[in-house]
Amino acid sequence: MTTAHPLSPRAGRGLGRRQGGLAPLPARGEREIRGLLLALLLVLPLPAQAAGLQVTVDGIEPGGGAVYVTLCQGGLSESACTLGQEASGESEARTFVFASVPAGTYAVAAFQDRDGDRRLGRTGLGLPTEPYGLSGGAGRRARPSFEEAAFSLREPGAAIRVRLARALPRR
Repeated sequence: MTTAHPLSPRAGRGLGRRQGGLAPLPARGEREIRGLLLALLLVLPLPAQAAGLQVTVDGIEPGGGAVYVTLCQGGLSESACTLGQEASGESEARTFVFASVPAGTYAVAAFQDRDGDRRLGRTGLGLPTEPYGLSGGAGRRARPSFEEAAFSLREPGAAIRVRLARALPRR
């Protein structure tokens, strides 16, 4: 004996499959309520989830040393900038991808390490001696602040561009 699939026209109207036998499908009103609840779930905001961020750094001086990019949260100090990446400075632009970054407020700091010491070189007055850049173009005319460079990361696939430049002319 062959049985029809429970959703086929031959299975009979109003019947669904349940372990142990056939059971009646929900009444029309119950289906409408379920549909409404599903629609509400799709419209309501979901809790913040991890997002991805693509950072493109341009203004790189080819052959000038490695490029370092870091995500900062809450400030621009070394302790606030803990998630970073590095790549060779062989081309004028480079893209870095940070996957699964928790949603939040961040700033991006980048520099090209011309002297190979893995730190941003500075003068005695604190001015950068190597090409550097921050999100939002912060720090070009005055000491940078986190608030100037900050952006909100909420959705996957966000992209930001940082341009490296020199505070002082090349020596």
